[in-house]
Amino acid sequence: MLTRRVLLLSGAVLSGAPAVAAQLKKDAKAKAAAAKADAATPAVAGTPAQTPVGPLDTAARYAVIVDFNTGATLLDKDADAAMTPSSMTKLMTAYIVYGMLKSGRLKLDQELPVSERAWRMGGSKMFVQIGTQVRVEDLIRGMIVQSGNDACIVLAEGIAGSEEQFVVLMNQKAKELGLTQSNFRNATGWPDADHRMSARDIATLAARLIRDFPEYYKYDSEKSFKYNNIDQGNRNPLVQKGLADGLKTGHTEDGGYGIVVSAERGGRRVIVVLNGMASMKQRGEESERLLEWAFREFEDVTLFTAGDTIEQVPVWLGAQPSVPLVGGRDLIVTMPRNWRTTAKVTVEYASPIRAPVARGSTLGRLAVAGTGVPDMSVPLLAGADVPRLGLPRRAIAVLTHYVVGG
Repeated sequence: MLTRRVLLLSGAVLSGAPAVAAQLKKDAKAKAAAAKADAATPAVAGTPAQTPVGPLDTAARYAVIVDFNTGATLLDKDADAAMTPSSMTKLMTAYIVYGMLKSGRLKLDQELPVSERAWRMGGSKMFVQIGTQVRVEDLIRGMIVQSGNDACIVLAEGIAGSEEQFVVLMNQKAKELGLTQSNFRNATGWPDADHRMSARDIATLAARLIRDFPEYYKYDSEKSFKYNNIDQGNRNPLVQKGLADGLKTGHTEDGGYGIVVSAERGGRRVIVVLNGMASMKQRGEESERLLEWAFREFEDVTLFTAGDTIEQVPVWLGAQPSVPLVGGRDLIVTMPRNWRTTAKVTVEYASPIRAPVARGSTLGRLAVAGTGVPDMSVPLLAGADVPRLGLPRRAIAVLTHYVVGG
């Protein structure tokens, strides 16, 4: 017989109603404060993006917001469309550089030569001098903090011999990371009709940078860097304000103004990618507004941890009368702040389960659904071994069942 039960929710699956009421009251206060703040903010012109809580206007032509911990998409506006990434391209250059450092094939204190090509490179510059040698760590800061195109060329040539060969590495790495809408033609984001990324690809790459190279991600939060007696501030306005700890801005005539930012609050990290805006001012205001929106409107919820017993399921002819149903891993999902009023969690399993039962075997499923809540279904596992009763005891159990009824 199939058994289906609806579980009461609060901060975790097995919590009770008082906790729900307290949290709902807290959420209502936060929502009222947010509405007051929004009323004081000028409306943003633009077509809406899609979110789990309904459409949201944004001036960005392309946009995606992703929860770092769960991978949930919180906002999407043409997030998978190929676009001009401008200097946000430098995230891939950084990823390859960091990989070389981590493998020992490159050293932070290693010096790389500045070619005439690097020295002559236009656009934003670190101002390296032809014929000199520059430390890799300084080149990283020049690339990340100052957005130096010249720094990228020095790194590309030092690693692969030429920028063209470095681009081969970039495209190989894009395939490895699953960046399906990316095609690189240079290491800087210099305008090229065939050079493209999607907003989602940029968000994926940003997340991998943070996850794979935490020891080097620290450079993203530096607010300024001085080289060749020229002090330049970080071009990321949210880093300058202390609202984010990375990652990069970009601008070309074709691509407009773009930005990828990441911030962590209370153990939760959010990544925002926007592109195609009309000005630096709009880029700064829109990225700050949407970052605050993502933290305000959503939260990461632990539905259960690996060892939690979700349900006790009867076992027919087992040495134990029941077996615990467990998730087998932590289940953390990103939910709208009002999820407690809309989400429904159900558990399904066959009852009773016939012995023997092997620990780790799938016995049922837990499903989550509701308005604004991501639909999901996860397997529930046996939390213990339950052997069959011996023959004499099985006979007694069967006889008792037919005599007493059940």
